Amino acid sequence: MNFLGCLLFLLLLIASFSSTFSNALTDSEVAYIAHRQLLTLEGSGKDQSNNNNVAVDPNLKFENSRIKNAYTALQAWKKGIYSDPFNVTATWVGTDVCKYTGIYCAPALDDPKLNVVAGIDLNHQDIAGYLPQELGLLTDLALFHLNSNRFCGIIPMSFCNMSIMFEFDVSNNRLVGPFPRALLCWKEIKFVDIRFNNFEGCVPPEIFSRPLDALFLNNNRFSCSIPPSLGNSTVSVVTMAYNNFTGCIPHTIGMMPNVQEIMLAGNSLGGCFPSEIGNLRNVTVLDVSGSGFVGSIPPSFAGLKSVEMLDISCNRMTGSIPDEICKLPALKNFTFASNFFNGAAPACKSSKDVVIDDANNCLAGRPLQKPPKDCDPKVVKPVDCSKDVCSAGGGRAPPNTQPPTSEDPHMPASGGMTHPPPPAPIHSPPPPVHSPPPPAPVQSPPPPAPVHSPPPPVHSPPPPAPVHSPPPPVHSPPPPAPVYSPPPPVHSPPPPPVQSPPPPVRSPPPPVVQKPPPKPEQPDVVLPPNLGYQYSSPPPPLFPGY
Repeated sequence: MNFLGCLLFLLLLIASFSSTFSNALTDSEVAYIAHRQLLTLEGSGKDQSNNNNVAVDPNLKFENSRIKNAYTALQAWKKGIYSDPFNVTATWVGTDVCKYTGIYCAPALDDPKLNVVAGIDLNHQDIAGYLPQELGLLTDLALFHLNSNRFCGIIPMSFCNMSIMFEFDVSNNRLVGPFPRALLCWKEIKFVDIRFNNFEGCVPPEIFSRPLDALFLNNNRFSCSIPPSLGNSTVSVVTMAYNNFTGCIPHTIGMMPNVQEIMLAGNSLGGCFPSEIGNLRNVTVLDVSGSGFVGSIPPSFAGLKSVEMLDISCNRMTGSIPDEICKLPALKNFTFASNFFNGAAPACKSSKDVVIDDANNCLAGRPLQKPPKDCDPKVVKPVDCSKDVCSAGGGRAPPNTQPPTSEDPHMPASGGMTHPPPPAPIHSPPPPVHSPPPPAPVQSPPPPAPVHSPPPPVHSPPPPAPVHSPPPPVHSPPPPAPVYSPPPPVHSPPPPPVQSPPPPVRSPPPPVVQKPPPKPEQPDVVLPPNLGYQYSSPPPPLFPGY
């Protein structure tokens, strides 16, 4: 019986795995869907906002003109859907669009007597298709949740018409093209999550002047340098990991007023760290691993008084680890493995309060270090950061060309750290790590009250203060426990799309800490009490083998 029971369990397990991946899109299907979208955009030129490829029966009766526009947009979207395994759009019939699955209505901002489509939540529906330009007719849309599906093609410029957009999440799809410029039209946007797609090119400097609280760009194909306008950003969490950013970390990074989590891992950056990083006294999570940094740890790092998780591993850094770093008051996890450090203060070798990973360095008397031949100064060639432009020392910044050249199992022989390309999206991806539980639907919301997000690990101020129009409630399944997620919660729902499971984490994450400080009032937009603005930070992915 035991044998038969085990065999049955194994067969069920195999069946569940095969069903998970059976409907993944092939490259030819992706190309076909993208081509269908491009055909609908032909002839629209730069202005895609007024194109309408759906004929509406003149005999149909609608509650108001905006509901009619929503009907037009949603019927165009339904035509652009290639696969709907859960049959979500089967309910998208008739003129009462507020009864469509995943569509939420609320009173209009400018006229509370009008009922309008204010939110769309199709998270985790595994739908394949494209985004038609007619979606730009949804001018009252404040919330757009589309994570963990199989949408292809580009984000049309007609999205610029969604002028009160507040939360935008299209993570974990197969979207392409340059950074979607339509996002720059939104003056009230607080939350942007476009990670785990195939966006490429440069990130426009203007995005850092938007009133964002969270910006997730990781696991795309972005390149160019990080704009100096980063220092103007109001974000509490920014993730730019696992792209192909080059050059230096901008010196303006020390000017970010609210930031609590910064993740730059897995890029092609280089040079020494700018000393201004030490000005980030509110940062709790700093991950700059695997990005080709050189030189020694700047003394200014002693100013990171709130940091709980610090990861500088898998770079080409040299010198000694200062005692002040390992004695930072809030530090819980410090990883500096796979560098060329040849010294460490006693507090950095053993601590009952801090989890330390120092493997694969050049530390005498410590286990799991590099062979002596790889630590020879003639091979290591330490970098003088006083002459490096990235640390404001002057000279030229030779990204990823000055570091040691010894063969190392954790890094390439020369150049910056290699990192895997954004993983291909999978069919029916697992739910995001910390997607907020669905709030109850609202018809005519009372004055907004802040809603505390689930224990997502992100340090960010609480939800923005009330404005004048509630985005509709969102029905999002509660997520599984966080994976390698840094501390306190942030308020808004970023689904960490998982296209391929993140590599294992070496050391336990710091404990989650709830921190809800008040935030100044926003003059323009209001959320209903049941739809609070909540989100969590993504677990910073690590390279395989780290």
